[in-house]
Amino acid sequence: MKVSPECVPCLMRRVLFQSRLPANGRDAESVEAGLREYARVFSFGMNSAECATQVHRMAYGALGARDPYASLKERADEAAARHVGRAQEFVDRSGDRFAAAVRVSIIGNVMDFGSGIAIDDPDDFDSWFDELLDQGVGYDQTSELRELVDSTGTVLYLFDNCGESQFDRLLIRELRGMGKRVIGVVKGEPILNDVTREDAVRIGLDRELDGILDTGGFAIGIDMRMIGPELRKEMSGGAVAIAKGMANLEALSDERLDIPLAYLLRAKCTPVADALGVKKGTNVVRIQHAGSTLRSE
Repeated sequence: MKVSPECVPCLMRRVLFQSRLPANGRDAESVEAGLREYARVFSFGMNSAECATQVHRMAYGALGARDPYASLKERADEAAARHVGRAQEFVDRSGDRFAAAVRVSIIGNVMDFGSGIAIDDPDDFDSWFDELLDQGVGYDQTSELRELVDSTGTVLYLFDNCGESQFDRLLIRELRGMGKRVIGVVKGEPILNDVTREDAVRIGLDRELDGILDTGGFAIGIDMRMIGPELRKEMSGGAVAIAKGMANLEALSDERLDIPLAYLLRAKCTPVADALGVKKGTNVVRIQHAGSTLRSE
């Protein structure tokens, strides 16, 4: 997905938010570094995830904090864990466990701190849970996703935010209950509040999966130029990828991959909503077929 004018204040708002998290007195340096890099690289023709990665890399370097979101990520997992039991009951009571688990997996996508388009405090999730679960999926290609899953033996699960990942485990259990091999894909280095291998192990996601691979380094979403040989092999054919959250869509929607993707997310901003052809605030399950971009679908 390409950078849009709305991306500019959104990204800098996030840089400002995270620069204050360590409370180490280097917030001004971090913001200045991010702003200078933004001015240097910004172009309306570039990929929004690539642009954000470069800005965050410079801001993190100036901040001197490897994982400024570490405490927030733990709090997000704790906040989400309070509702996992109710989410499991929702799946258990459903006449369609797979569709219910897909729906549940999307609700944690509001844990997108500092962007001004979701919540900024994990404890705010308590007041969102019921509304999000009742809202359902507004753009829904779950039936097509089920067909893709039925046709393969392997599902690559591209994680997004901590907190959200607590609900991902319910969908992962359903996938494995269908006899699928599920490989989790986490971030290669801490970036924003996204799941790293350390975060996955901390909440026991490693025990829910058949294996964990990472994206190869510091990147918003997944940068296909950065991934290692194991993940490249998994993405070379035969599998289906479930890509959680907006960043994975921003990074991959213009890629022509050898495997189909299913984007599971909440369209929290206008550019992403426009790219998907939905209203902002819509919960989405959208398929991008192998060899296609999102725009060519």
